[in-house]
Amino acid sequence: MPKPDRDDYTEEDITSAWVDQAPVLNSTVTLAEYDPEWPDLFEREAKRVRGILGERALVLEHVGSTSVPGLCAKPIIDIMLIVPDSDDEDSYVPQLEAAGYKLTIREPDWEKHRCFKGPDTNINLHVYSPDNGQTERYRLFRDRLIAHEDERKLYEAKKRELAARTWKYIQHYADAKTEVIDEIIERARAAQYDSFARLYAAHAESSSTNAHYDRPAIVELAGDVAGKRVLDVGCAAGHLSALLAKKGADVLGVDASEGMVAVAREKFGDVARFETADVSRPLTFVEDGSIDVITASLVLHYLKEWASALAEFRRVLKPGGLLVFSVHHPGEDWRWFGKENYFQLELLDDEFPLGEHKQKVQFYRRPLSWTFGAVRDAGFAVDRLVEPMPEEALAESDPRWYANLRTKPRFLYFRAVNQ
Repeated sequence: MPKPDRDDYTEEDITSAWVDQAPVLNSTVTLAEYDPEWPDLFEREAKRVRGILGERALVLEHVGSTSVPGLCAKPIIDIMLIVPDSDDEDSYVPQLEAAGYKLTIREPDWEKHRCFKGPDTNINLHVYSPDNGQTERYRLFRDRLIAHEDERKLYEAKKRELAARTWKYIQHYADAKTEVIDEIIERARAAQYDSFARLYAAHAESSSTNAHYDRPAIVELAGDVAGKRVLDVGCAAGHLSALLAKKGADVLGVDASEGMVAVAREKFGDVARFETADVSRPLTFVEDGSIDVITASLVLHYLKEWASALAEFRRVLKPGGLLVFSVHHPGEDWRWFGKENYFQLELLDDEFPLGEHKQKVQFYRRPLSWTFGAVRDAGFAVDRLVEPMPEEALAESDPRWYANLRTKPRFLYFRAVNQ
């Protein structure tokens, strides 16, 4: 299976990333209780860096655990600095080093990342270019922890558990936190949909790709659902749930966005039931072996790892039950975003058009073999793989999209059987 966008570091990765010798920890990790002086330390460093780089410091933000009030942390101030081109070291490294900053990490092949230590305060100054994929992750994670005490407590508990272990390198401790960080970020992304739930509902109701391409393909693969229990995962505003209910199914729609669920209940609550749920966590309100069909329309590509979600799908499905899902077509994403390595799993930035409003979103691009491997490893057997054609009605209502969907791959559809 291809490596994800950032695998755990091997010892070779760590030693090659450090400019000098990588420091060995061989110990537990010391966490300090939150210190109200940490924001002041950040402000002091930010002022100093702005004074050194001037307009070349495009963004300077306090990130990481020390930026979250009430959260324990290693007493190291993490700072995100964005410069016009972090690969162009001549434009900023000499100036920072002249002021006492020391370049410690160089990772040109991962987000053009560099890291400096400070002249007199224990900091990590992370340097990126404007087109990096980490800025939003830093912000989403920090803001989610600040706004949600339950997420902060979840993260703190995991930190304390991991900090009590012995690690050869501090990077290994950081890698061990990735799973819980990704879970929290995914919930933060889901919450973003709350702000444009109604705009999305209006868009999805009649858009060419949703109404005349995606939903018909999902319904066709689901087959005869009359009298069956259907779990519609990532139901959004409920249009697919309502369509399945119209065909006689007993439908439960779940979505991580409370705003989307509210709209779905308002529009289609008389024909289907809707609940707020994060599929990366157990669906405790759904009994084992109680579902005949699971549909997941254009949702799984928002998850980095699928193992926990697919395991939960298997738990709630009856033996022989169906999982029907659609994702972005791997060939189209590779071509559209101009990526060199088709076999890489990576996080992509995109804009979702909702009329005049454009919403920034992120999703994971992955090769077809990764998807097959994840489904197989979870215990499913792929029954059908479909690259559908649009409904003929679209030729008259939207001839441009009709031509696009008949000649270019857009989405990819799977029907898998719970063995």
